[in-house]
Amino acid sequence: MKATSKDFASLTLDERGLCDLELLAVGSFSPLKGFLGKADYDRVVAEGRLVDGTLWPLPITLHVTPGDGVEEGRPIALRDVYGNLLAFLHVEEIFAYDKQAEARGAYGSTDARHPSVAQLERQASHYAAGRLEVLRTPPHFDFVDLRKTPRELRERFKGLGWSKVVAFHIRNPLHRAQEELTKRAAEQVGGGLLIHPVVGMTRPGDVDHFTRVRCYRALVDNYYEKNSAVLSLLPMATRLAGPREVLLHAIIRRNYGCSHLIVGHDHAGAGVDSGGKPFYAHDAAQEVLAANADEIGVMMVEAQRLVYLPDEGRYTPIEEVPPGAATAEIHGAQAVDDYLSKGLQLPEWFTRPAVAEILNETHPPKFRQGMTLWFTGLSGSGKSTVAHALVERLAEFGRNVSLLDGDEIRTHLSKGLSFSKEDRDANINRVGYVAGLVAQHGGTTLCSVISPYRETRDNARRMSKGNFVEVFCDTPIAVCEQRDVKGLYAKARAGEIKGFTGVDDPYEPPLNPEVTLDTSRQGVQECVDKIIDALLSLGYILPHGHISG
Repeated sequence: MKATSKDFASLTLDERGLCDLELLAVGSFSPLKGFLGKADYDRVVAEGRLVDGTLWPLPITLHVTPGDGVEEGRPIALRDVYGNLLAFLHVEEIFAYDKQAEARGAYGSTDARHPSVAQLERQASHYAAGRLEVLRTPPHFDFVDLRKTPRELRERFKGLGWSKVVAFHIRNPLHRAQEELTKRAAEQVGGGLLIHPVVGMTRPGDVDHFTRVRCYRALVDNYYEKNSAVLSLLPMATRLAGPREVLLHAIIRRNYGCSHLIVGHDHAGAGVDSGGKPFYAHDAAQEVLAANADEIGVMMVEAQRLVYLPDEGRYTPIEEVPPGAATAEIHGAQAVDDYLSKGLQLPEWFTRPAVAEILNETHPPKFRQGMTLWFTGLSGSGKSTVAHALVERLAEFGRNVSLLDGDEIRTHLSKGLSFSKEDRDANINRVGYVAGLVAQHGGTTLCSVISPYRETRDNARRMSKGNFVEVFCDTPIAVCEQRDVKGLYAKARAGEIKGFTGVDDPYEPPLNPEVTLDTSRQGVQECVDKIIDALLSLGYILPHGHISG
């Protein structure tokens, strides 16, 4: 019996929710048919298994806030951000969960530097589960011919006569070393190759999937033997959960008809924690999959580290380098930082010319990219004074800036919002959204806003896709009060103004700002110079006299 509009609530899915819904709907997450209920969730977090004992490493859940029709026994309409109705969840249970316990169990850390731990902190406090009635999968209009379901890929492999298939999970551009290792892996297993890039929710700062897929297609069409490799897209939300995630990758590839999975060191790793220590041991993912390969039905192929021998014009495993031979090697992230971001050409030995052309076209050097400069600090800390001066100085370097100042924002963008925490968050999220759009399309926005809460500032950083410079005006509150010509601090101290930042409402200072200023000790010129030095160091502007191009 179909639900009607009178008896269901609506929920707009976030990016992870959309990805999870699609993979549940098409069978990529088999044997799961819906979001985890409490019993399965508890055992998955604690042991990496479902209640019936089936290996399942990570929670696939739908977070909700009870109320406004979200209750047990009533369906929830699941929609995308455009309002498209995708599915109904016929809610059978709603349960609270322990975010810290999930972080420790699923991701092995409670450090918010881990993207999935940070995601946990932002999401709602309850999960909902029940029968999932999918009406349509999330619509896609890009690379439609490459978006194959598990059933379609299994049929494709059968048609090619492949009894063995090795999958390559990737979320970065594919360069010559990876090209070589995938060809070697297919030869090693005696089968075909599935290049299966993630095009859903990846790591902040990753190259966008439109660019990556163009690169993959150029490679498969021109540099792999015909019918030796299949390119297909995986709309998955990456968790970066290391050894637990590699098991999920293997289960997914089993569902797509693969017999093997290429696994590198720190596969699906999340980098280093706040103390500079890796979240996961170097070989943890390889060891975990090797130990569980028989149960999953997908064998591990170790990703060899290949280096280039310029004198011989070939790639070879590093352990097979002849004594005294010269080698060359560039890591993917380094390629972006040291070549593309500086406007340099990628060497042909490192990446195919067709790929280099696409990357140069879609990834301009940093001094030509958009960015957000975010000034934060107490009222009277000097944000606007320094920001106005910086606008003129940046024009000297060819950066024309749009300035969003707190008072003007309240007049034009956020008129009618109060100073409650909820409305302050809404105000800052609006500013971050606008600045992020401008940055993504090549513009520069300077935002001067108190923005007292870390979470909303971090959200603004995410919306700028990494091109975000936080300037913390760390001026003592006593100095800020002395400068207060409007008498706002005095009124707040007298109780005439409630919820005033720094008096009876907290200010959460940034933990790792790109620039820290104290305008009680530094003049405007000195502050501007310090910001300019940081932007030069980060590559967002070029030194005077430098000719780009």
